[in-house]
Amino acid sequence: MASRKTLIDADGEVCELSSEEMAKFKPAAEALPLSLQKKLGVRGPQKTPTKERITIRLSREVVEQFRDSGEGWQGRVDAALRDWLKNHSPA
Repeated sequence: MASRKTLIDADGEVCELSSEEMAKFKPAAEALPLSLQKKLGVRGPQKTPTKERITIRLSREVVEQFRDSGEGWQGRVDAALRDWLKNHSPA
């Protein structure tokens, strides 16, 4: 194994890397094994968002009942509001 310069000084502080040392770094795609690269995963380009992130204040009872119903509770809130809009005007 080649001798390597320690990255920690005598005081236990991490040493700053020089630009020459940084230039020796390889991209993760070259340095990591393929099996690890697959585990890290890479997101593709984002599709047009179909939902909008907002902040909304709801009664504690409503939130607790939806949360108690398990995973996907926020989607069920959305579905309940969509169903309500079929027969009501939001105004």
